[in-house]
Amino acid sequence: MIEHDFADFSKVEGFLSFLASIDWRDPWLIGLFVFHFSIFMMAILTRNYGNFQAVLFFILLLLVYFSENINKLASTNWKIFSRQQYFDSNGLFISVVFSMPILINCMLMVGSWLYQSTQLMTTLKTAQLKEKIRKEKKQQKEVENKTKSE
Repeated sequence: MIEHDFADFSKVEGFLSFLASIDWRDPWLIGLFVFHFSIFMMAILTRNYGNFQAVLFFILLLLVYFSENINKLASTNWKIFSRQQYFDSNGLFISVVFSMPILINCMLMVGSWLYQSTQLMTTLKTAQLKEKIRKEKKQQKEVENKTKSE
């Protein structure tokens, strides 16, 4: 097991060494990644259910908003669920393993919404153009019928 004092980040030379110093086999970290993967799959599988995704999006943003409070709670109770103290006062760890994946999922949801919006706008504009052409043809036929009857 890797022993590091996460309260003193002067020992961590860079972001990659910080990630390398984490014991990724810790059961709660595995559970956290299962949570993130579940959220990702839920976001993908429910992309056509706007109301559900809006609620999911709001809940995920609330989790990110309260991540500072979660970090404080976890830093005082880390011995209950973790082998090491990861939760520093700067919030680097919780930002990397908790907030960043949630925000990436939120960005994917927004991207999906934008894509669906452009598809809907394209379909709507195509239908409007077809309707305009249909009306023009109908008017042209009426004009032709008037000129034939005269």
